[in-house]
Parts: sequence; C-alpha cells; structure tokens
Amino acid sequence: MRRLALSLLLALAALLPGTAMADTAAKSAHAFEFTSIEGDPLPLSGYKGKAVLVVNTASLCGFTPQYKGLQALWEEYRDKGLVVLGVPSNDFGGQEPESEAKIKEFCEVNFAVDFPMTAKYAVKGDAAHPFYRWAAAAKGEPKWNFHKYLIGPDGRLVEAFGSRVAPDSPDLRKAIDAALAR
Repeated sequence: MRRLALSLLLALAALLPGTAMADTAAKSAHAFEFTSIEGDPLPLSGYKGKAVLVVNTASLCGFTPQYKGLQALWEEYRDKGLVVLGVPSNDFGGQEPESEAKIKEFCEVNFAVDFPMTAKYAVKGDAAHPFYRWAAAAKGEPKWNFHKYLIGPDGRLVEAFGSRVAPDSPDLRKAIDAALAR
C-alpha cells in the first residue's frame, strides 16, 4: 500500500508545474517559455515547425566571437526554417555580468546580432531554467558558455553540441540540415 501511495505521489508531482520532474517529463521543447531580452513572453511553442538552435551565451568569454558565426548561421538558414536563440547566462566564470539592455547593445554593436535573445538565465544546476533542466536530462548539462541544443521542428531535442563546436562546424550544419529536412 505504501508503495502504491508513493508511486501516486510521484506521478502527481511530475504533473505539477515548476517541478524538476515536470520539466524532465515534457516531451517537447514547445512546452517551455522564456522571456525575451526586451522583456516580452517568448514561448518556444511559437517556433513550432521550425528548428531551433538554443545557445547559452556570454559577452566576456573566449567563445564570444561565436556570436559572429551564430549571426551568419541565422542569416543563411532563417528562410529555410532555423531560429537561432541566444540565452545569456552568467553561470560560467561570471562572464555575463551585465543587464539585458547592456547585453543586447553589446551584441548589436559588436556582432550585428538580430537573432532572438532571451533575458539572462541560469542554465545549470537546480536554479537552471526549466528548458535547460529538461535538455540536460536528455543530452547533458552545458559545461561552459556557447553550448548548443538543436531542437527539431516537432519540438524534440535532436542533439547537443559543446562550446568548442563552432557555428560553421560541418557536424552542426549537417544536423541542422537533417532537422530541417524532417
């Protein structure tokens, strides 16, 4: 009887919003929502039918020049159905200490970034945004800035790429092309 009660409790906890269990139980990235860098709601369900490359970013990182490659990827693939989504995070070495307004200005001035970006979020550990807890459960937690998760047009997590995988990497492009062909 205790075992049944515990099983029921765990099942109910998985359905409650805001719990780690609910985050990892989601089958689709479309179940999650961010806030845009401008402060507006940014539900991933708005990208149904598109592939999404979700990248945790930082302005003071050795990988920060990847913004240029991410912008080039966005320009090349956006009409084909790819969305590049930057998620600023201060989780690694305090390399994103600024406000959203300053982050946005930095990206626009230095890299002409016009792909969508979110507000600043934690991307690892218990404080991580629910999307990141969900993605980490399936493909591992980011180890540093500019970690990339590729979401298919159906909202499923396709692949993860570490920080050293540049936006012009043949492996990343091959995975994007395959996701867009679905």
